[in-house]
Amino acid sequence: MVNARAPILSRAWLVVWLTSLLLAPAAFRAAHADAPGTRQAAVLRAKYEALRSQLASNQFQRPLHLDSAQGTDGLTGEIYAVIDHPFAASEAVLSKPANWCDILILHLNVKYCRASADTAQSILTLYVGRKYDQPLEDAYRVEFAYRLATATSAYLQAVLTAGEGPLDTKDYRITLEAVPLEAERTFLHFTYSYSADLVARLAMQAYLSTLGAHKVGFTVVGNDSDGKPEYVAGPRGAVERNTMRYYLAIDAYLNSLSAPPREQLDTRLRDWFVSTERYPRQLHEMDEREYLRMKRREYERQRAVPEGSRRK
Repeated sequence: MVNARAPILSRAWLVVWLTSLLLAPAAFRAAHADAPGTRQAAVLRAKYEALRSQLASNQFQRPLHLDSAQGTDGLTGEIYAVIDHPFAASEAVLSKPANWCDILILHLNVKYCRASADTAQSILTLYVGRKYDQPLEDAYRVEFAYRLATATSAYLQAVLTAGEGPLDTKDYRITLEAVPLEAERTFLHFTYSYSADLVARLAMQAYLSTLGAHKVGFTVVGNDSDGKPEYVAGPRGAVERNTMRYYLAIDAYLNSLSAPPREQLDTRLRDWFVSTERYPRQLHEMDEREYLRMKRREYERQRAVPEGSRRK
């Protein structure tokens, strides 16, 4: 006996089969697609494994590794470090633009910072100047575009970029990425870079060969006649110093969050200063009292004064 429904069932099965055949590759790819940041997290974890020995024993007396490079028209400094803060807490802080302003102003040269909005894409307006009290109209205004590139439970990447900086410098880029480690720790990779045209390079070389001739970075390039280490100088030394100052600002800010809210500002100011004084050959510029007085005033101005000073 012939089953009258057989052709219908056959056609139905054929439709289902063809549909599954057409859709299966896309579905398979979607099901197995990497979560955001998976590849970058794996690369960063591999870097952590490769640096274990350097992180355990180094000149910094802390789990930190610093590199730098100087190209034909650009400078880069980068730090890999382990911090004693859980990844979730670190990610919650470092994914907010306003917190970056409170971090960046710890640096001696940052006089003011204001975030336009606390969103994944925001503008951070900085005024940078000299290492003493300075009116905003005498400082240089720099606009950083903040972008939260990736923020998951296993990987964080935040990027700040600025097309132009002071003294004809350009193409500023600050990148921070992080992954969780065991024992409630976090592995950070911080990069600071910028480019300079011929005029800017000549100005920098003139400063570093006169007033800044004594300034050095952290990379050991040889030994003197007494066997003491000689450190990299010039532009590479400068980018290493600033990279370290910004990294220590991140660490000091995170450390301060365990203090009562009213004490957090002074806690991170003191922590940043004490941390920099561990490397006086590279980072000492002023005494603690002078630094605290200057930064307290700048922080109050940052809180009270809407950004609107003259561009420079």
